[in-house]
Amino acid sequence: MFSQSIRQLEQAAGAPSADIRLTTDIIQQVKTKLAELGLDPADTTGPELYEVLRQKLENDEQLVKYRLNISSDAPSELVVSRVQQFLAKHDMPQQCFALKSSVFKKLLKAKPPKAAMKRLGYRSVESMLKHETPAQLYVAALLCESNSWQRTFLNQYAKLAPSDFESRRISFITPKSKKWQTLANSFVAKHRTHIVAYRELGTVVLLPVQHDIDGLAVTTLMLALNETNAIRAFSSFIKMQQVKPTFGRIVQQAVANEPLTSATLAGKAVPWRMIQQYYATFKEAYNPELFEPHVQPEDLQWYKGEDALVGLEPALHFWQGTAMLALMHEDQPVSLNILDVALNHANHLGYGDRVVHFFRDHLWHELMMRYLHQENLEAAVGQQLSKDLINDKPEQEVLA
Repeated sequence: MFSQSIRQLEQAAGAPSADIRLTTDIIQQVKTKLAELGLDPADTTGPELYEVLRQKLENDEQLVKYRLNISSDAPSELVVSRVQQFLAKHDMPQQCFALKSSVFKKLLKAKPPKAAMKRLGYRSVESMLKHETPAQLYVAALLCESNSWQRTFLNQYAKLAPSDFESRRISFITPKSKKWQTLANSFVAKHRTHIVAYRELGTVVLLPVQHDIDGLAVTTLMLALNETNAIRAFSSFIKMQQVKPTFGRIVQQAVANEPLTSATLAGKAVPWRMIQQYYATFKEAYNPELFEPHVQPEDLQWYKGEDALVGLEPALHFWQGTAMLALMHEDQPVSLNILDVALNHANHLGYGDRVVHFFRDHLWHELMMRYLHQENLEAAVGQQLSKDLINDKPEQEVLA
């Protein structure tokens, strides 16, 4: 399927050989990174690289902790708390278009999360809303309430209007009360993550962790920054939909699934996230007639988590530019993407069980963006986005 998609992209773009060019770039960049690690670019196996990356991640974890004023033996709760404090103050694009707290509270009153309320020890909805943030209640509901409750609650979004949203900074919060410890432990055990983002609320929740996790500071920081981009992409997508009479239904669908445009590349719908990355990368392609007045250039910015690491500690520059890099060993990739490396390390995954999810995701988006940068495909996607703003149910345009 991957090879077929490339053939379709090549044909639609006029055979620019973007896949070959990207392959060449990746091979050269991986060789450079291997040399930086002290490895032989011509004679390094997958298991060797995997172990060296694991060791580097652990060493860099200590650098990050030092910069965040975290002692090497600090409890996990403190590590998460210090990362949250850093994110809240960090200089990066943080504006978003999010649901007003007052509106979200009305939705909760209309459909109270009774199981979550009981688990948190509240006797009334009013008391619960007074002492808990909307995002924290959403986390509790995600864990405690039935699928039926969650579907019913989400159905309320179909009636939302643009006036129910506001521009504000993304929030990074960490529940710290004792009653949240047990709930957080249950959530982490069930969902295998302690980072939860609610895009419509413009909030990233960093749940407290009680047990020790290798690479916790780096993993927490990078996952939270990844979710920050997801929130901002959702935000710009929703801002673009304000002219639609079915705005609420669009919000509901975008919350339930990744926001997609009606344009396609290689037979696949183009994710709005990729559109955001594209215009953030190729700023000269920005067309004010297409996006304004609702979406401005600053709404389409994309922040690389690796840049935050380097800003925190310049010695961590190795990770810059590694998001889409991997070494092929026996026809299988060994990811250099820091999130893949961190998750492998944190979960003590052996070489055969390693994850490469974030590498593959970045590679596919980079490939699609390179084809999208071809003049004919860029114009076609721009034309389709323009139709999206005018028609409530535009006909899908097949680009490849």
